[in-house]
Amino acid sequence: MPESYGKRQRNTARAKKVAARRLERKQRDADRAAGLIEAGTPIAPNEPDDLPEFPPSVTEAESEDQPDPEENESK
Repeated sequence: MPESYGKRQRNTARAKKVAARRLERKQRDADRAAGLIEAGTPIAPNEPDDLPEFPPSVTEAESEDQPDPEENESK
């Protein structure tokens, strides 16, 4: 969109785009209802077994290697 557009022209252009999207969506819904288009496949949630195993984070490994500061103060 050119910067030379004024506020009113930008709003009008945006409204036209939104209206076009609504019409396209309405047409797709009608086509699906008529059986012309198959509905998209549903997205299934991931199973916990499908997720990769990640090594412990670097901060966890560093904290295990360093001694507890409270133990040093008591000595």
